[in-house]
Amino acid sequence: QVQLVESGGGLVQPGGSLTLSCAATGGTLSGYRLGWFRQAPGKDREYVGALSWNDRRTYYADSVKGRFTIARDSAKNAMSLQMNSLKAEDTAVYYCAAGRLILSSLPYEANYPLWGPGTQVTVSS
Repeated sequence: QVQLVESGGGLVQPGGSLTLSCAATGGTLSGYRLGWFRQAPGKDREYVGALSWNDRRTYYADSVKGRFTIARDSAKNAMSLQMNSLKAEDTAVYYCAAGRLILSSLPYEANYPLWGPGTQVTVSS
């Protein structure tokens, strides 16, 4: 059974950058689609973007398009989320998730059976 764990969260100033990683253990990610989600205090969990593992295609929510980049690291069996030009409203717990999903299902958290525990990102001066 594939298990996911996020890392790389922390405190960063507005305008700064941070890179998160989602590492998988217990199996290969071949055939999976992986998503990044985030949840700010008092808000619902929000879709950030996704990656199709096999063809490396990436997809982004409008709120992060042009600032965030998702990539595959096959050697580490991991997915990264590079976040640039960070804003206070990017403050949230960031989660990665995985499943064998069709493309239209990517933005919806209920379609992902596998989740990591999350990592906190705080954007503040």
